[in-house]
Amino acid sequence: MAEIKVPELAESITEGTIAQWLKQPGDAVKKGEYLLEVETDKVNVELTAEFSGVLKELLKGSGDTVEVGETIGLIDENGEATLSEPEQAKNEQVEQRVGEAIIQQIDVIEKEDDKKQRTIASPAARKLARERGIDLQQVKVIDPLGRVRKQDVEAHSNQGPVENAVQNEQAKSVAQAPAKQAVVQQEQPGKPVERIKMSRRRQTIANRLVEVQQTAAMLTTFNEVDMTAIMDVRKRRKDKFLEQHDVRLGFMSFFTKAVVSALKQYPLLNAEIQGNEIVMKKFYDIGIAVSAPEGLVVPVVRDADRLNFAGIESEILNLGTKARDNKLGLADLQGGTFTITNGGVFGSLLSTPILNGPQVGILGMHKIQLRPVAIDAERMENRPMMYIALSYDHRIVDGKEAVSFLATVKELLEDPEALLLEG
Repeated sequence: MAEIKVPELAESITEGTIAQWLKQPGDAVKKGEYLLEVETDKVNVELTAEFSGVLKELLKGSGDTVEVGETIGLIDENGEATLSEPEQAKNEQVEQRVGEAIIQQIDVIEKEDDKKQRTIASPAARKLARERGIDLQQVKVIDPLGRVRKQDVEAHSNQGPVENAVQNEQAKSVAQAPAKQAVVQQEQPGKPVERIKMSRRRQTIANRLVEVQQTAAMLTTFNEVDMTAIMDVRKRRKDKFLEQHDVRLGFMSFFTKAVVSALKQYPLLNAEIQGNEIVMKKFYDIGIAVSAPEGLVVPVVRDADRLNFAGIESEILNLGTKARDNKLGLADLQGGTFTITNGGVFGSLLSTPILNGPQVGILGMHKIQLRPVAIDAERMENRPMMYIALSYDHRIVDGKEAVSFLATVKELLEDPEALLLEG
């Protein structure tokens, strides 16, 4: 009897939560085949079988917390696949010969159920299918191994929704994943409430944000940027930029370049505290906060100081796509030195971003809004303005340095040619 053990997930991660088993007791298992999905603090990991045989027993179920090295199931290497309970019920009914038409109907239903249970799909595909009420067995796949991907589900969804499929998929989702289901209960007469179990990632986000506020002496300073010059450059260069680099020229490359230049002038904002030491980082790995389906994540643009505008835009596009598809790896999330977050895409006019520990600085971008600006003592103009905010750890960054850093970012953004010279 071979044991299924939780492997090393990544550095510093010692436990996870079983999101779902992709195989059930009695199912045949091949070495290298996906067995289950484990949710960690940062990403979801699909675990594969290290042995071929028959899945004998599940020692841990969906929603259970498991540690690295823990035995969570057993595989009988010499066993033979057994019939599932629906199949056994079918055989019994066949033997009883209770009407040929009824038996045929049961046979079809149970075969469909069996196929649904055995469908292999990526976590992103399963999640999207649950949300849109799509039967994964009905999705046409392009993977030569028959694995359903998110893009397959999206293509199927474009053919039109089916109400019955929605209801069936919701019912199956509740039955198969009780640990994650939302429970609506009547705590007081006429006062319905809904209780939803927090995902492991959401719990981690909550704990870390509270930890930062409790341990760091966080302070925020504000400024505003006239976006006229950047918007003019983008208007004039966007078509040629797209043609040359096959990526759109956005705002993030300008902000990333400005931040890197300002960090070189004010290096304490690119440091962190370790015990009673300040670790000054001589590299510039810039985290870009992204709102993903499972919660906020901060993938990292590595060596941003060595990338040109096209390189930065391409990397941000790649990381953003992976985040939305739930395909980020741990390597994509670790080791950032400074973070940029853009609440403006959701309409935020002003906010105080929370530090992404152990970093000591985070820049908040906001909505671009036309506002009257005094050009001189006699003239006013409507200009596209953006408030920017810098939250910093006052334990090692003084107010003068923080304010100067933000002023430098403002000056560079209002003079895009300076970004090229600085770069």
